[in-house]
Amino acid sequence: MTGSVRRIHDADVRESAMTMMTQARAAARAGAFLALGVFCLVPTVHAQVNDTSVDLIVRDVTVIDVTDGKRLPHRDLVVDDGRIVAIVATGDARVGKVRETVEGRGLFAIPGLWDMHVHFGGGAALIEENRALLPLYVAHGITGVRDAAGDLSDSVLAWREAVAAGRELGPRIFTSGPKIEGKDSIWPGDLEVEDEAGLDAALDSLVARQVDFIKITDNTLSPSLFMSALEKVHARGQVSSAHIPMAVSVADASAAGLGSIEHIAYAYKAGAPDEAALSRAFAAGTLDARAVWAGAEATFTPDRARAAYRRLAANGTAVTPTLNGSRVVAYLDEDDHADDDYLQYIGPGLQATYAWRVQRAAKDDAAAIALRHARFERQAGILPLLQSAGVRILAGTDAGFLNSFNYPGVGLHDELDLFVRYGLTPLQTLQAATINGARFLGHDDTHGTLAPGKAADIVLLRADPVADIKAVRAIDTVILRGKAYDRAALDAMLTDVRTRVAAMQTAP
Repeated sequence: MTGSVRRIHDADVRESAMTMMTQARAAARAGAFLALGVFCLVPTVHAQVNDTSVDLIVRDVTVIDVTDGKRLPHRDLVVDDGRIVAIVATGDARVGKVRETVEGRGLFAIPGLWDMHVHFGGGAALIEENRALLPLYVAHGITGVRDAAGDLSDSVLAWREAVAAGRELGPRIFTSGPKIEGKDSIWPGDLEVEDEAGLDAALDSLVARQVDFIKITDNTLSPSLFMSALEKVHARGQVSSAHIPMAVSVADASAAGLGSIEHIAYAYKAGAPDEAALSRAFAAGTLDARAVWAGAEATFTPDRARAAYRRLAANGTAVTPTLNGSRVVAYLDEDDHADDDYLQYIGPGLQATYAWRVQRAAKDDAAAIALRHARFERQAGILPLLQSAGVRILAGTDAGFLNSFNYPGVGLHDELDLFVRYGLTPLQTLQAATINGARFLGHDDTHGTLAPGKAADIVLLRADPVADIKAVRAIDTVILRGKAYDRAALDAMLTDVRTRVAAMQTAP
């Protein structure tokens, strides 16, 4: 089973066992819950389970179906053993005993949000600062994160297990472990490979570590080994994520089985009609990176880009735009973020890692600043083209160490705002942060939507996110693995992180 897209380890075994137990219990209750597995029972028919107890009921909430945007008002969500047992018309599910009731009147229920591009890193000295970020995700309605590599892989893998076992408060963690790179990569923690044998050994080691996907980047990895890595990951039935070398066309990487393109700049380059020629010229040394980008920008047209993006969609290559991090850096001249309130949740060591991008941006003259503004606007503007071409868009922030003022937790809310600002509908944006991530990672059987049998990762909002995506900021309650955290509990999480960070600031 080493070729399976979904990793198999102790947490999965526990989760699979829980699913089977819940399904067995659901089958036993079939006579009681009647139409178990559908959203609405006939209003005049009641499901009576007088001799059965459940853990939690959310009463009289409006359920948002993220697959089509339908609003299903006056529903009760019945939760037991960390799973949604039933979603029925309010009052139709009658049970003998309920451990906890959450009043949902006036609230909107959505699946837990997923941030599909985060980082934990900065060296061993920052392990506790990174660990302190986990509750920030939960407090902002994020119940799943995809760790896209750093230099703390052992810690992240341990946190993944601790969260799954309920020993650590945090979102479900899906991780690449260390990413694949070439010899003498500038990034610490990478698996450095020089040849095919080294590549095979690296992939075997990642399978042994039971990672959730394979991350490949382009700092020193040769184009030929990059392409070989994509092909081998795909042949093994695993899913890949990548930064693409300038000498490789995005079209070729996609055709080789690339699972997701990280950062929208690569997708923009893919839309240039002569992208393959530009990549070949770079490989031959006749164009440098600046000239390649200039060539892509000079020739980019929406119509030609749509054709290229349809090919990405046909190949199943997703795109994680990570707009928020790019925008922060592009507009540092307008906002230096020195007075951001959210800095009180970020440890001093992690804040220090922000400096390198700030210092680099400070060297830009007026022309360079104007260029980075224009480049960000052009690249962000392709979101509707990707969406209309059928490309799966994944909402991810790039939050974590190094990426200046791109904050874990609230950064995803900022990312979703940007999706709408640059042309997606609130529903498309909500899908990018829920069902799309679950599908990409092969977990849409248990996550990504609200339905019987799915994980009870639920966010209750005080406003309708299909009408206005800013509603995701108006969080009333987060239900994580079947446990409800009301607004007071979420605020207590934030207070605890703030207190821990304050202690870090004053530590000798």
